Amino acid sequence: MANYLNFINGEWVSASSGEKHEHFNPAKPSESIGFTEVSAVEDVEKAIEAAKNAASGWKAMSSVNRGEILRKAADILEERADDIAKTATQEMGKRFVETKGEALRGAAILRYFAQEGHRKKGEVLPSAADGTTLLAVRVPVGVVAAITPWNFPIAIPIWKIAPALVFGNPVVWKPGQETGITAAKVAKVFEDAGLPAGVLNLVLGRGSVIGDVLTTHKDVSAVTFTGSNAVGQNIAKLATAGGKKFQLELGGKNPAVVLADANLDLAARLVVEGAMKQTGQRCTATSRAYVEASIYDEFVEKVIDNAKQITIGNGLQDGITMGPVASKKQFDTVTGYIQKGKDEGAELLYGGSTLDIDGGYYIEPTIFGNATHEMTIVKEEIFGPVVALMKVADYDEALEKANDTIYGLSAAVFTNSLEKAFHFIENSEVGMVQINGETGGAEPQAPFGGVKASGQGPKEQGQSAAEFFTTNKTVTINPFAK
Repeated sequence: MANYLNFINGEWVSASSGEKHEHFNPAKPSESIGFTEVSAVEDVEKAIEAAKNAASGWKAMSSVNRGEILRKAADILEERADDIAKTATQEMGKRFVETKGEALRGAAILRYFAQEGHRKKGEVLPSAADGTTLLAVRVPVGVVAAITPWNFPIAIPIWKIAPALVFGNPVVWKPGQETGITAAKVAKVFEDAGLPAGVLNLVLGRGSVIGDVLTTHKDVSAVTFTGSNAVGQNIAKLATAGGKKFQLELGGKNPAVVLADANLDLAARLVVEGAMKQTGQRCTATSRAYVEASIYDEFVEKVIDNAKQITIGNGLQDGITMGPVASKKQFDTVTGYIQKGKDEGAELLYGGSTLDIDGGYYIEPTIFGNATHEMTIVKEEIFGPVVALMKVADYDEALEKANDTIYGLSAAVFTNSLEKAFHFIENSEVGMVQINGETGGAEPQAPFGGVKASGQGPKEQGQSAAEFFTTNKTVTINPFAK
Protein backbone atom coordinates (compact mmCIF):
# COMPACT_ATOMS: atom_id res chain seq x y z
CA MET A 1 0.00 0.00 0.00
CA ALA A 2 1.42 3.37 -1.04
CA ASN A 3 2.71 5.75 1.62
CA TYR A 4 2.72 9.50 0.87
CA LEU A 5 5.24 11.78 2.54
CA ASN A 6 5.44 15.47 3.33
CA PHE A 7 7.08 17.71 0.71
CA ILE A 8 9.50 20.13 2.37
CA ASN A 9 12.32 22.11 0.78
CA GLY A 10 12.07 20.21 -2.49
CA GLU A 11 12.24 16.76 -0.90
CA TRP A 12 9.69 14.10 0.05
CA VAL A 13 10.35 13.44 3.73
CA SER A 14 8.86 11.37 6.52
CA ALA A 15 6.92 13.17 9.24
CA SER A 16 8.72 13.50 12.55
CA SER A 17 5.66 12.19 14.42
CA GLY A 18 6.12 8.69 13.03
CA GLU A 19 2.32 8.52 12.71
CA LYS A 20 0.44 7.48 9.58
CA HIS A 21 -3.13 8.21 8.52
CA GLU A 22 -4.91 5.48 6.57
CA HIS A 23 -7.31 6.56 3.83
CA PHE A 24 -10.47 4.57 3.08
CA ASN A 25 -12.84 4.79 0.13
CA PRO A 26 -16.19 6.30 1.29
CA ALA A 27 -17.95 4.30 -1.43
CA LYS A 28 -16.60 1.12 0.17
CA PRO A 29 -15.10 1.87 3.60
CA SER A 30 -13.46 -1.56 3.85
CA GLU A 31 -11.19 -0.57 0.95
CA SER A 32 -7.93 1.08 1.99
CA ILE A 33 -6.33 3.29 -0.66
CA GLY A 34 -3.08 4.27 1.05
CA PHE A 35 -1.41 6.17 3.85
CA THR A 36 -0.19 9.71 4.46
CA GLU A 37 2.36 10.63 7.10
CA VAL A 38 0.96 12.92 9.78
CA SER A 39 2.90 16.14 10.27
CA ALA A 40 3.85 17.42 13.69
CA VAL A 41 4.63 21.01 14.72
CA GLU A 42 8.33 20.35 14.04
CA ASP A 43 7.55 19.50 10.39
CA VAL A 44 5.56 22.68 9.93
CA GLU A 45 8.37 24.77 11.38
CA LYS A 46 10.80 23.18 8.92
CA ALA A 47 8.43 23.90 6.05
CA ILE A 48 8.08 27.55 7.07
CA GLU A 49 11.85 27.86 7.36
CA ALA A 50 12.27 26.38 3.88
CA ALA A 51 9.73 28.83 2.49
CA LYS A 52 11.43 31.76 4.20
CA ASN A 53 14.82 30.75 2.79
CA ALA A 54 13.36 30.40 -0.71
CA ALA A 55 11.56 33.75 -0.62
CA SER A 56 14.31 36.06 -1.85
CA GLY A 57 15.28 33.90 -4.82
CA TRP A 58 11.66 33.35 -5.86
CA LYS A 59 10.88 37.05 -5.53
CA ALA A 60 13.92 37.90 -7.67
CA MET A 61 12.80 35.65 -10.52
CA SER A 62 10.98 37.45 -13.32
CA SER A 63 7.22 37.19 -12.98
CA VAL A 64 7.19 36.06 -16.62
CA ASN A 65 9.38 33.09 -15.71
CA ARG A 66 7.29 32.34 -12.63
CA GLY A 67 4.27 32.26 -14.89
CA GLU A 68 6.03 29.88 -17.26
CA ILE A 69 6.38 27.37 -14.42
CA LEU A 70 2.64 27.62 -13.81
CA ARG A 71 1.99 27.04 -17.51
CA LYS A 72 4.13 23.88 -17.39
CA ALA A 73 2.24 22.77 -14.28
CA ALA A 74 -1.04 23.22 -16.16
CA ASP A 75 0.18 20.93 -18.95
CA ILE A 76 1.32 18.28 -16.47
CA LEU A 77 -1.93 18.48 -14.51
CA GLU A 78 -3.90 17.93 -17.71
CA GLU A 79 -1.76 14.90 -18.58
CA ARG A 80 -2.36 13.41 -15.11
CA ALA A 81 -6.00 14.51 -14.80
CA ASP A 82 -7.40 10.97 -14.92
CA ASP A 83 -5.06 9.63 -12.25
CA ILE A 84 -5.47 12.58 -9.89
CA ALA A 85 -9.24 12.64 -10.41
CA LYS A 86 -9.53 8.91 -9.69
CA THR A 87 -7.56 9.38 -6.47
CA ALA A 88 -9.81 12.25 -5.40
CA THR A 89 -12.92 10.16 -6.07
CA GLN A 90 -11.52 7.28 -4.04
CA GLU A 91 -10.63 9.62 -1.17
CA MET A 92 -13.80 11.69 -0.84
CA GLY A 93 -16.46 10.03 -3.00
CA LYS A 94 -17.23 12.70 -5.57
CA ARG A 95 -17.96 11.29 -9.03
CA PHE A 96 -15.02 10.84 -11.38
CA VAL A 97 -16.61 13.13 -13.97
CA GLU A 98 -16.71 15.84 -11.28
CA THR A 99 -13.18 15.32 -10.01
CA LYS A 100 -11.81 15.22 -13.55
CA GLY A 101 -13.68 18.41 -14.31
CA GLU A 102 -12.08 19.85 -11.19
CA ALA A 103 -8.60 18.81 -12.36
CA LEU A 104 -9.17 20.42 -15.76
CA ARG A 105 -10.49 23.51 -14.03
CA GLY A 106 -7.27 23.53 -12.01
CA ALA A 107 -5.29 23.56 -15.25
CA ALA A 108 -7.38 26.50 -16.48
CA ILE A 109 -6.69 28.38 -13.24
CA LEU A 110 -2.96 27.76 -13.62
CA ARG A 111 -3.03 29.09 -17.19
CA TYR A 112 -4.98 32.16 -16.15
CA PHE A 113 -2.52 33.05 -13.41
CA ALA A 114 0.46 32.16 -15.60
CA GLN A 115 -0.59 35.15 -17.71
CA GLU A 116 -0.56 37.36 -14.63
CA GLY A 117 3.20 37.18 -14.90
CA HIS A 118 2.94 39.24 -18.11
CA ARG A 119 0.65 41.91 -16.69
CA LYS A 120 1.56 45.21 -15.06
CA LYS A 121 3.05 45.21 -11.57
CA GLY A 122 2.03 48.75 -10.72
CA GLU A 123 1.43 52.19 -12.13
CA VAL A 124 3.07 55.55 -12.66
CA LEU A 125 1.32 58.38 -10.81
CA PRO A 126 1.58 62.13 -11.22
CA SER A 127 3.66 63.94 -8.61
CA ALA A 128 3.18 67.48 -7.36
CA ALA A 129 6.97 67.92 -7.41
CA ASP A 130 8.51 68.91 -10.73
CA GLY A 131 10.89 66.36 -12.23
CA THR A 132 9.80 63.64 -9.80
CA THR A 133 8.57 60.18 -10.79
CA LEU A 134 5.99 58.61 -8.48
CA LEU A 135 5.32 54.87 -8.68
CA ALA A 136 2.94 52.46 -6.95
CA VAL A 137 4.45 48.98 -7.27
CA ARG A 138 2.96 45.69 -6.16
CA VAL A 139 5.39 43.45 -4.25
CA PRO A 140 4.99 39.96 -2.72
CA VAL A 141 3.44 39.82 0.73
CA GLY A 142 5.81 37.08 1.98
CA VAL A 143 5.41 33.49 3.13
CA VAL A 144 1.79 32.38 2.63
CA ALA A 145 0.07 29.63 4.60
CA ALA A 146 -2.67 27.96 2.52
CA ILE A 147 -5.16 25.85 4.47
CA THR A 148 -7.58 24.05 2.18
CA PRO A 149 -10.64 21.77 2.57
CA TRP A 150 -11.38 18.22 1.45
CA ASN A 151 -14.43 18.93 -0.71
CA PHE A 152 -12.55 20.45 -3.69
CA PRO A 153 -9.11 18.89 -3.16
CA ILE A 154 -7.70 20.00 -6.53
CA ALA A 155 -9.26 23.29 -7.59
CA ILE A 156 -9.36 25.18 -4.28
CA PRO A 157 -5.68 24.58 -3.45
CA ILE A 158 -4.68 25.59 -6.96
CA TRP A 159 -6.69 28.81 -6.92
CA LYS A 160 -4.80 29.77 -3.76
CA ILE A 161 -1.35 28.45 -4.69
CA ALA A 162 -1.24 29.70 -8.30
CA PRO A 163 -1.70 33.43 -7.56
CA ALA A 164 0.52 33.23 -4.49
CA LEU A 165 3.33 31.81 -6.61
CA VAL A 166 3.02 34.03 -9.67
CA PHE A 167 3.05 37.14 -7.46
CA GLY A 168 6.32 35.97 -5.89
CA ASN A 169 5.31 34.34 -2.61
CA PRO A 170 6.49 30.96 -1.28
CA VAL A 171 3.74 28.75 0.14
CA VAL A 172 3.26 26.26 2.97
CA TRP A 173 0.17 24.21 2.18
CA LYS A 174 -1.92 22.15 4.58
CA PRO A 175 -4.75 20.30 2.79
CA GLY A 176 -7.72 18.62 4.41
CA GLN A 177 -6.45 15.42 6.00
CA GLU A 178 -9.13 13.36 4.26
CA THR A 179 -7.62 14.16 0.84
CA GLY A 180 -3.91 14.07 1.62
CA ILE A 181 -3.08 11.59 -1.16
CA THR A 182 -4.67 13.82 -3.78
CA ALA A 183 -2.72 16.74 -2.33
CA ALA A 184 0.56 14.86 -2.63
CA LYS A 185 -0.14 14.20 -6.30
CA VAL A 186 -0.96 17.87 -6.90
CA ALA A 187 2.28 18.93 -5.16
CA LYS A 188 4.17 16.50 -7.40
CA VAL A 189 2.78 18.39 -10.42
CA PHE A 190 4.44 21.60 -9.21
CA GLU A 191 7.69 19.79 -8.45
CA ASP A 192 7.82 18.28 -11.93
CA ALA A 193 7.04 21.67 -13.49
CA GLY A 194 10.37 22.94 -12.16
CA LEU A 195 9.37 24.86 -9.05
CA PRO A 196 12.53 25.66 -7.03
CA ALA A 197 13.06 23.92 -3.70
CA GLY A 198 11.23 25.48 -0.78
CA VAL A 199 8.81 27.55 -2.86
CA LEU A 200 5.95 25.11 -2.25
CA ASN A 201 5.91 22.94 0.86
CA LEU A 202 3.25 20.37 1.73
CA VAL A 203 2.47 19.34 5.31
CA LEU A 204 -0.06 16.57 5.92
CA GLY A 205 -1.67 16.58 9.31
CA ARG A 206 -4.51 17.53 11.60
CA GLY A 207 -5.56 21.14 11.68
CA SER A 208 -6.10 20.84 15.43
CA VAL A 209 -2.38 20.06 15.85
CA ILE A 210 -0.61 22.17 13.23
CA GLY A 211 -3.15 24.82 12.18
CA ASP A 212 -2.30 27.36 14.86
CA VAL A 213 1.41 27.16 14.03
CA LEU A 214 0.70 28.13 10.44
CA THR A 215 -1.39 31.06 11.62
CA THR A 216 0.87 32.39 14.38
CA HIS A 217 4.42 31.70 13.20
CA LYS A 218 6.47 34.89 13.00
CA ASP A 219 7.73 34.09 9.49
CA VAL A 220 4.25 33.62 7.98
CA SER A 221 2.95 36.88 6.52
CA ALA A 222 -0.49 35.83 5.25
CA VAL A 223 -3.01 33.04 5.77
CA THR A 224 -5.60 31.98 3.18
CA PHE A 225 -8.23 29.56 4.45
CA THR A 226 -11.33 27.80 3.12
CA GLY A 227 -13.41 25.83 5.60
CA SER A 228 -15.75 26.05 8.56
CA ASN A 229 -16.80 29.27 10.24
CA ALA A 230 -15.57 28.14 13.66
CA VAL A 231 -12.03 27.47 12.42
CA GLY A 232 -12.08 30.58 10.25
CA GLN A 233 -12.95 32.85 13.15
CA ASN A 234 -10.11 31.39 15.20
CA ILE A 235 -7.72 32.05 12.31
CA ALA A 236 -8.99 35.64 12.07
CA LYS A 237 -8.41 36.15 15.79
CA LEU A 238 -4.90 34.72 15.74
CA ALA A 239 -3.88 36.40 12.49
CA THR A 240 -5.13 39.78 13.69
CA ALA A 241 -3.20 39.44 16.92
CA GLY A 242 -0.06 38.66 14.92
CA GLY A 243 -0.56 41.49 12.42
CA LYS A 244 -0.95 39.08 9.49
CA LYS A 245 -3.12 39.36 6.40
CA PHE A 246 -5.88 36.80 6.26
CA GLN A 247 -8.40 35.65 3.67
CA LEU A 248 -11.36 33.51 4.74
CA GLU A 249 -13.85 31.67 2.55
CA LEU A 250 -16.38 30.13 4.90
CA GLY A 251 -19.88 28.67 4.89
CA GLY A 252 -22.97 29.31 2.83
CA LYS A 253 -26.73 28.82 3.04
CA ASN A 254 -27.47 29.69 -0.53
CA PRO A 255 -31.03 30.56 -1.61
CA ALA A 256 -32.80 30.25 -4.94
CA VAL A 257 -35.84 32.42 -5.60
CA VAL A 258 -38.35 31.02 -8.11
CA LEU A 259 -40.93 33.49 -9.41
CA ALA A 260 -44.19 32.75 -11.19
CA ASP A 261 -42.91 34.05 -14.53
CA ALA A 262 -39.86 31.77 -14.51
CA ASN A 263 -39.15 28.85 -16.80
CA LEU A 264 -40.14 26.23 -14.23
CA ASP A 265 -38.50 23.30 -16.02
CA LEU A 266 -35.17 25.15 -15.99
CA ALA A 267 -35.61 26.34 -12.42
CA ALA A 268 -36.50 22.88 -11.10
CA ARG A 269 -33.59 21.23 -12.89
CA LEU A 270 -31.05 23.80 -11.67
CA VAL A 271 -32.33 23.87 -8.10
CA VAL A 272 -31.89 20.09 -7.95
CA GLU A 273 -28.49 20.23 -9.64
CA GLY A 274 -27.43 23.08 -7.38
CA ALA A 275 -28.41 21.10 -4.31
CA MET A 276 -27.18 17.64 -5.32
CA LYS A 277 -24.01 18.12 -7.40
CA GLN A 278 -20.93 16.86 -5.55
CA THR A 279 -23.48 15.27 -3.18
CA GLY A 280 -24.22 18.75 -1.86
CA GLN A 281 -20.71 19.04 -0.43
CA ARG A 282 -19.84 22.53 -1.63
CA CYS A 283 -20.16 25.92 -0.03
CA THR A 284 -22.15 27.25 -3.01
CA ALA A 285 -24.75 24.44 -2.99
CA THR A 286 -28.40 25.45 -3.23
CA SER A 287 -29.80 24.89 0.25
CA ARG A 288 -33.06 26.88 0.31
CA ALA A 289 -35.62 27.69 -2.38
CA TYR A 290 -38.37 30.30 -2.08
CA VAL A 291 -41.21 29.68 -4.52
CA GLU A 292 -44.19 31.92 -5.26
CA ALA A 293 -47.37 30.33 -3.92
CA SER A 294 -49.17 30.28 -7.27
CA ILE A 295 -46.61 27.87 -8.74
CA TYR A 296 -45.45 26.06 -5.60
CA ASP A 297 -47.29 22.77 -6.16
CA GLU A 298 -46.29 22.58 -9.83
CA PHE A 299 -42.68 23.39 -8.95
CA VAL A 300 -42.58 20.71 -6.25
CA GLU A 301 -43.68 18.10 -8.78
CA LYS A 302 -40.98 19.14 -11.21
CA VAL A 303 -38.30 19.12 -8.50
CA ILE A 304 -39.28 15.61 -7.41
CA ASP A 305 -39.29 14.43 -11.03
CA ASN A 306 -35.72 15.73 -11.40
CA ALA A 307 -34.62 14.14 -8.14
CA LYS A 308 -35.96 10.79 -9.30
CA GLN A 309 -33.55 10.89 -12.24
CA ILE A 310 -30.54 10.84 -9.90
CA THR A 311 -28.66 7.54 -9.78
CA ILE A 312 -26.55 6.78 -6.73
CA GLY A 313 -23.41 4.69 -6.44
CA ASN A 314 -19.63 4.51 -6.60
CA GLY A 315 -18.36 7.63 -8.33
CA LEU A 316 -16.02 5.56 -10.50
CA GLN A 317 -18.96 3.81 -12.17
CA ASP A 318 -20.45 5.04 -15.45
CA GLY A 319 -23.97 6.42 -15.34
CA ILE A 320 -23.87 7.45 -11.68
CA THR A 321 -25.07 11.00 -10.98
CA MET A 322 -24.40 11.17 -7.22
CA GLY A 323 -21.77 9.49 -5.09
CA PRO A 324 -21.46 9.01 -1.32
CA VAL A 325 -20.68 11.72 1.18
CA ALA A 326 -17.00 11.94 2.04
CA SER A 327 -16.76 10.19 5.42
CA LYS A 328 -18.56 8.56 8.31
CA LYS A 329 -18.39 11.88 10.16
CA GLN A 330 -20.08 13.65 7.26
CA PHE A 331 -22.63 10.84 6.94
CA ASP A 332 -23.59 11.20 10.60
CA THR A 333 -23.80 14.99 10.32
CA VAL A 334 -26.07 14.99 7.27
CA THR A 335 -28.39 12.23 8.52
CA GLY A 336 -28.61 14.12 11.80
CA TYR A 337 -29.83 17.22 9.96
CA ILE A 338 -32.39 15.16 8.04
CA GLN A 339 -33.75 13.80 11.31
CA LYS A 340 -33.93 17.33 12.74
CA GLY A 341 -35.91 18.41 9.69
CA LYS A 342 -38.42 15.65 10.36
CA ASP A 343 -38.53 16.30 14.11
CA GLU A 344 -39.07 20.04 13.66
CA GLY A 345 -42.05 19.53 11.35
CA ALA A 346 -40.75 20.01 7.81
CA GLU A 347 -42.60 17.96 5.20
CA LEU A 348 -40.37 15.27 3.72
CA LEU A 349 -41.26 15.38 0.04
CA TYR A 350 -38.64 13.00 -1.30
CA GLY A 351 -35.71 10.86 -0.16
CA GLY A 352 -34.32 11.19 3.33
CA SER A 353 -33.08 7.62 3.64
CA THR A 354 -29.66 6.03 3.57
CA LEU A 355 -28.63 3.29 1.16
CA ASP A 356 -26.57 0.18 1.90
CA ILE A 357 -24.21 -0.17 -1.06
CA ASP A 358 -20.93 -1.90 -0.14
CA GLY A 359 -21.22 -0.31 3.29
CA GLY A 360 -20.65 3.12 1.72
CA TYR A 361 -21.81 6.48 3.04
CA TYR A 362 -24.77 6.91 0.74
CA ILE A 363 -27.69 9.27 1.38
CA GLU A 364 -30.65 9.77 -0.92
CA PRO A 365 -31.25 13.21 -2.44
CA THR A 366 -33.54 14.77 0.16
CA ILE A 367 -36.21 17.41 -0.44
CA PHE A 368 -38.17 19.06 2.33
CA GLY A 369 -41.25 21.23 1.80
CA ASN A 370 -43.15 23.80 3.85
CA ALA A 371 -40.11 24.58 5.96
CA THR A 372 -39.89 27.69 8.15
CA HIS A 373 -37.07 29.99 9.17
CA GLU A 374 -37.17 28.66 12.72
CA MET A 375 -36.05 25.23 11.52
CA THR A 376 -32.45 24.06 11.81
CA ILE A 377 -32.37 22.82 8.20
CA VAL A 378 -33.13 26.38 7.03
CA LYS A 379 -30.65 28.16 9.31
CA GLU A 380 -27.55 25.94 9.35
CA GLU A 381 -25.22 24.76 6.60
CA ILE A 382 -25.80 21.03 6.06
CA PHE A 383 -23.12 20.22 3.44
CA GLY A 384 -25.04 17.31 2.02
CA PRO A 385 -27.75 16.48 -0.57
CA VAL A 386 -30.59 18.30 1.17
CA VAL A 387 -32.73 21.25 0.03
CA ALA A 388 -35.69 22.94 1.72
CA LEU A 389 -38.54 24.42 -0.35
CA MET A 390 -40.66 27.27 1.04
CA LYS A 391 -43.80 28.95 -0.22
CA VAL A 392 -43.85 32.78 -0.40
CA ALA A 393 -46.53 35.27 -1.39
CA ASP A 394 -44.42 37.32 -3.80
CA TYR A 395 -40.95 38.52 -4.79
CA ASP A 396 -40.65 40.96 -1.88
CA GLU A 397 -41.20 38.21 0.69
CA ALA A 398 -38.79 35.91 -1.16
CA LEU A 399 -36.03 38.54 -1.14
CA GLU A 400 -36.56 39.33 2.53
CA LYS A 401 -36.33 35.67 3.51
CA ALA A 402 -33.42 34.94 1.18
CA ASN A 403 -31.47 37.67 3.00
CA ASP A 404 -32.55 36.45 6.44
CA THR A 405 -29.38 34.50 7.22
CA ILE A 406 -25.96 35.06 8.71
CA TYR A 407 -24.44 33.85 5.43
CA GLY A 408 -23.95 35.70 2.17
CA LEU A 409 -22.11 33.62 -0.39
CA SER A 410 -24.29 32.98 -3.43
CA ALA A 411 -27.92 33.39 -4.50
CA ALA A 412 -30.02 32.75 -7.60
CA VAL A 413 -33.27 34.14 -8.95
CA PHE A 414 -35.36 32.53 -11.68
CA THR A 415 -37.46 35.08 -13.52
CA ASN A 416 -38.13 36.57 -16.93
CA SER A 417 -38.55 40.04 -15.45
CA LEU A 418 -35.58 42.30 -16.09
CA GLU A 419 -36.84 44.67 -13.41
CA LYS A 420 -36.84 41.99 -10.72
CA ALA A 421 -33.58 40.49 -11.93
CA PHE A 422 -31.77 43.81 -11.59
CA HIS A 423 -33.46 44.55 -8.28
CA PHE A 424 -32.23 41.17 -7.01
CA ILE A 425 -28.69 41.94 -8.20
CA GLU A 426 -28.71 45.18 -6.22
CA ASN A 427 -30.44 43.93 -3.09
CA SER A 428 -29.39 40.31 -2.58
CA GLU A 429 -26.92 40.25 0.31
CA VAL A 430 -24.37 37.90 -1.23
CA GLY A 431 -21.03 38.01 -2.97
CA MET A 432 -22.24 36.20 -6.10
CA VAL A 433 -25.60 36.38 -7.90
CA GLN A 434 -26.96 34.09 -10.59
CA ILE A 435 -29.85 35.11 -12.84
CA ASN A 436 -31.60 31.97 -14.14
CA GLY A 437 -28.62 29.86 -13.08
CA GLU A 438 -27.74 27.59 -10.17
CA THR A 439 -26.00 28.99 -7.12
CA GLY A 440 -22.74 27.15 -7.76
CA GLY A 441 -20.05 27.86 -10.30
CA ALA A 442 -16.94 30.03 -10.61
CA GLU A 443 -14.53 31.09 -13.34
CA PRO A 444 -10.83 31.89 -12.85
CA GLN A 445 -11.14 35.45 -14.14
CA ALA A 446 -14.02 36.39 -11.81
CA PRO A 447 -13.76 37.20 -8.09
CA PHE A 448 -15.04 34.43 -5.82
CA GLY A 449 -16.26 34.96 -2.29
CA GLY A 450 -19.04 36.02 0.02
CA VAL A 451 -20.11 38.66 2.51
CA LYS A 452 -21.44 38.56 6.07
CA ALA A 453 -20.41 35.28 7.72
CA SER A 454 -19.41 33.70 4.40
CA GLY A 455 -16.07 35.43 4.02
CA GLN A 456 -13.57 38.01 5.19
CA GLY A 457 -10.69 39.67 3.42
CA PRO A 458 -10.07 40.16 -0.31
CA LYS A 459 -11.91 37.87 -2.70
CA GLU A 460 -10.23 34.94 -4.41
CA GLN A 461 -9.47 34.48 -8.12
CA GLY A 462 -9.48 37.06 -10.89
CA GLN A 463 -7.80 40.41 -10.45
CA SER A 464 -8.89 40.39 -6.80
CA ALA A 465 -6.17 37.85 -6.04
CA ALA A 466 -3.50 40.53 -6.32
CA GLU A 467 -5.12 42.43 -3.46
CA PHE A 468 -4.33 39.61 -1.06
CA PHE A 469 -1.08 38.14 -2.37
CA THR A 470 0.70 41.47 -2.89
CA THR A 471 1.05 44.76 -1.08
CA ASN A 472 1.58 48.19 -2.57
CA LYS A 473 4.94 49.91 -2.26
CA THR A 474 5.05 53.62 -3.10
CA VAL A 475 8.28 54.79 -4.72
CA THR A 476 9.37 58.39 -5.29
CA ILE A 477 12.29 59.03 -7.64
CA ASN A 478 13.96 62.43 -7.84
CA PRO A 479 16.86 62.09 -10.26
CA PHE A 480 17.84 65.74 -9.85
CA ALA A 481 18.21 65.84 -6.08
CA LYS A 482 20.40 68.65 -4.79
